[in-house]
Amino acid sequence: MRKPVIAANWKMNGSAELCERFASTMVRPEYADVWLFPSSLHLAKLTELFRGSDVATGAQNVWTDVSGAYTGEISASMVARIHAELALVGHSERRATFGDSDAIVAKKFKIIMEAELIPVLCVGETLEERESEMAHLAVQRQLHAVEAAWDRSVYSHSVIAYEPVWAIGTGKAATAAIAQEMHALIREHVRMQGSGDADALRILYGGSVKPENARELIAESDIDGFLVGGASLDVDDFNRICESVKN
Repeated sequence: MRKPVIAANWKMNGSAELCERFASTMVRPEYADVWLFPSSLHLAKLTELFRGSDVATGAQNVWTDVSGAYTGEISASMVARIHAELALVGHSERRATFGDSDAIVAKKFKIIMEAELIPVLCVGETLEERESEMAHLAVQRQLHAVEAAWDRSVYSHSVIAYEPVWAIGTGKAATAAIAQEMHALIREHVRMQGSGDADALRILYGGSVKPENARELIAESDIDGFLVGGASLDVDDFNRICESVKN
C-alpha cells in the first residue's frame, strides 16, 4: 500500500512567522508523509524548525547547474547541504511563466537526482490541450522528456504530481473522475516503460485542492496525495487536508 503524501507549495508567499506557526500547530500524521515547499528565502529556517521530525522540506525550483554565474538561482546541491530532501521540478507556473521547456525540466530533474534529492515531477495539460483531446499526449510527452535524460530507473526515487494547468489557481478543480483517469494513465505509462516501479510510484494531485474536495479525491485508487497550493498557506486548512487522507 502506498503511503499518502500531503505537500504544501507556498509559492512566492510566506514569512518567518508562518514557518513558526506551521512548526507549532501543524498536524504530524503517522498515516501520511508531509512535505513543505516554502520560498527559497525561508527554506533553511523551515528545515531547521522541522529537523529531527518526519516532516520533509524542499525547494520549489533549482537551476540546471551545480554552481556558477546564475544570478538569483539556487542549485540542488545547495538545497542538499542545508538538509532539505526534495525539489519540485516542472511546475506549470515554471513552464508557463519562466519558459521551463521539457528539455530544461529534464536537465533539472537529472541534477536533482544527482544531488540525491527526491524530485517531485509536475506534469499536466493546458485547457487548450484538454479541449482538443490532447491531454494524454501532453502528459506522455513531458514524461518521455525526463525518461530520455536519465539513464537509470527514472521512477524508483521520484514522485509525480499531476496538475491540470487549467485548475491551477483558478478555483476550478478537476473532478475526481478526471483526476483518476489521468493518474491511471500515468501509472500505466510507467508500467509500459518496463519499470517495476509503477505500483509503488506515488502520484499526487495538484489542482486547487481544498479541505472540501480532498476526501473525494483521495478515495480514488490512483491518487496518492496532494500538492496543495493556496490552501497550504492556512495551517488550519492544511491540517484538515492532512486529516482527509486518514482511512
